[in-house]
Amino acid sequence: MKKEPLTPKQNVARRLKIASGHLKKIIDMVEGGVYCIDILQQTAAVRSAIKKAEEVLLVNHISHCVVKAVQSNGKEKAIKELEQVFRKIN
Repeated sequence: MKKEPLTPKQNVARRLKIASGHLKKIIDMVEGGVYCIDILQQTAAVRSAIKKAEEVLLVNHISHCVVKAVQSNGKEKAIKELEQVFRKIN
């Protein structure tokens, strides 16, 4: 049986929950004195999960909020918001 695709909100929440679980494990690794390289590999995985969640959020925002803003003469505000968020996430 075919699963229904996740909504963007569900997708982001799932990815962030996964990242949260990984982060808790990393904290345990640090407290347990695990080898630094192993910890760094796990922190990279958390960063990747968060980056993917940001990507899903951004695509959804552009597809919905920005399109609506452009259609209702809010183009300048939408562009400024996108400029700000690009500076923060990069």
